Amino acid sequence: MNIEELRDYCLSQPQATEDFPFDKDTLAFKVKGKMFALTSLKKWEAGDYSINLKCDPAKAIEYRGKYPDEVFPGYHMNKKHWNTVVVGGSQLSPKFIKHLINHSYELVVSKLPKSKREGLIHKPGR
Repeated sequence: MNIEELRDYCLSQPQATEDFPFDKDTLAFKVKGKMFALTSLKKWEAGDYSINLKCDPAKAIEYRGKYPDEVFPGYHMNKKHWNTVVVGGSQLSPKFIKHLINHSYELVVSKLPKSKREGLIHKPGR
C-alpha cells in the first residue's frame, strides 16, 4: 500500500478529514475532530512506510505478538492505545491494513457522544 492508497482509504471513512495539526509533515486523519490515523510524510519520503492507528489494548498486544516486525507500540503515542503499523513493503496484506484502519476509525467513533455518531456507521462490505 502506498501513501496515495492509504490516504484515499482513510478519507473513504464516513466524514473523515485530513489535517496537519502538528507541523507540515505530520498528516492526521480525523472524524469529528478526533484523530484515528497519523503518519509522517517526511518518513514516507525516507522509506519508512508506516502509520499510527488506534487499537483496542488487548488487540494491540495480540497484533504486536503476531506481527512483531510490522506492528509495534505507537511511535510518540500512548503505547497502550496506539500501534505503529508498517504498511509499505510489509508482510501485512492490504486487506488486513484496511481492517486495522477500520478498527481505529470505529474505536474513535464509539467514544464520540451519541449525537456525533449519527451517520458514521460503516457501509456493508467495509
